[in-house]
Amino acid sequence: MEIEATRYQESDKAAWDIFAKESKNGLFFFQRDYMDYHAARFPDHSLIFRKKNQIVAIFPANEKGKEIHSHGGLTYGSLLISIKTKSVDVLEIFTAMMKYYSSCSFEKIIYKAIPYIFAKIPFQEDLYALFINNAKIFRRDISSVISIKNKLPLAKSPAKKFKDCSALNLTISQNRNFKNYWKLLTSVLQSHNAKPTHSLEEINLLSERFPDHIKLFEVYENNQLICGTVLFDFGNVIHTQYLANSQRGKIIGALDYLIIKLIEDQFRDREYFSFGISTENQGLYLNEGLINQKEMFGGRAVCHDFYEIALL
Repeated sequence: MEIEATRYQESDKAAWDIFAKESKNGLFFFQRDYMDYHAARFPDHSLIFRKKNQIVAIFPANEKGKEIHSHGGLTYGSLLISIKTKSVDVLEIFTAMMKYYSSCSFEKIIYKAIPYIFAKIPFQEDLYALFINNAKIFRRDISSVISIKNKLPLAKSPAKKFKDCSALNLTISQNRNFKNYWKLLTSVLQSHNAKPTHSLEEINLLSERFPDHIKLFEVYENNQLICGTVLFDFGNVIHTQYLANSQRGKIIGALDYLIIKLIEDQFRDREYFSFGISTENQGLYLNEGLINQKEMFGGRAVCHDFYEIALL
């Protein structure tokens, strides 16, 4: 029986969320309560694929002119597939996807592949389907990742900062109130002509909706906030969504101390600790200073690839 592609409707929310949680490559921000918080900026055009009236895959996506993006408002995109969905099915799903979007007069699909470290079990059937359908890779970012259970030795600099900070009266605490940290983060990013992707109101909303997945850790010295990080907890992967260090924190190496403590204590039972990308300009420019900082902790490269599928 042929696989049928239908556009996501609000009435599909419960079924979508259940499938996303149970899929072998689903992440918490594919839940509709996360995806839809910025729906006004990213007009949704997600698809649900069914075979014999059973959902076999979902595709989080948004419109951008004549293009379909998977998904422009999220770090990762990709087709989400069930444990039972096999390679032949994924080829049929891609055929149905391309046929559907082509019938809607879209000209291309921009597809973001989820890095392999997020797998519950192997799930790269989509990469083969992209190859078969002549998808062209046009961007590749380097994300630095530590294998927690197979850590490389720390470089001298972070090791020394950790030792020095261990002798100080520093306190690490997990906080549900993002207000003070957002002031520090915004100030730090402003010095680089940047700003947080999420506003304070948005991060408060999302952390309330996903308290087990969005976590804030702060370091205090004499009741003064000196550094912190917002982490996205994906289960086997811990990802540093935001890092911020005050001037005092920079002097004493507080952020190095926090990162090492989180890896060695709080999340020692996980698989990977991700620092995010160090590339710019569609992956063509490598920020060597930034990636060197991450590699001093033992981070090594995992690629995040972007593909373009032309529609006839």
